[in-house]
Amino acid sequence: MTITITHRIATILVATSIALAATATPGAAISPKTAIPANPPSSPALSNVIGVAAGAQHTCAVDGAGAATCWGSNASGQLGDGSGADRSLPVPVSGLGGGATAVTAGAGHTCALVTGGGVLCWGLNSSGQVGDGTSITRTTPVSVTGLDSGATAIAAGGGHTCAIVEGGVKCWGKNASGQLGDGSFDDHPAPVT
Repeated sequence: MTITITHRIATILVATSIALAATATPGAAISPKTAIPANPPSSPALSNVIGVAAGAQHTCAVDGAGAATCWGSNASGQLGDGSGADRSLPVPVSGLGGGATAVTAGAGHTCALVTGGGVLCWGLNSSGQVGDGTSITRTTPVSVTGLDSGATAIAAGGGHTCAIVEGGVKCWGKNASGQLGDGSFDDHPAPVT
């Protein structure tokens, strides 16, 4: 008899939970201890993707229409949406419009090659890896000093970035191991040859 009553109570509880879940506001919990998880929102469809880059804890993509989106850690503004909040779904990068042709991601910064060969970067800038001549962290894209046009490719390392410009290479950012290739071990907040 005890088993039958226990079984009936459990059946009623399950049926009640299902009924409540069906009528509750999407995402609302029935109670903290018996919350029925809401379906997470679906990811905005990434389609016509022509490039993707993965940083230490973030990822970015660019599509054929020139839109750039990023997701993951945003502790240093590396997603470029101006918020600083981590995102589990892709969010548009602010200020790029439809002009991105490629993206690259460092440990905590991101850069985009834009139509016409300009380079814009955002995120952690402690070593000048954003390339705007400062060490100010940026949560939205800023132009790389002197690279408004002429770049044809970009690549980021952990704390530095390089671009192919007119057949040569220009790099900026962290240079503790000489990774900028300028014959020094000094960080550079703007491109050097």
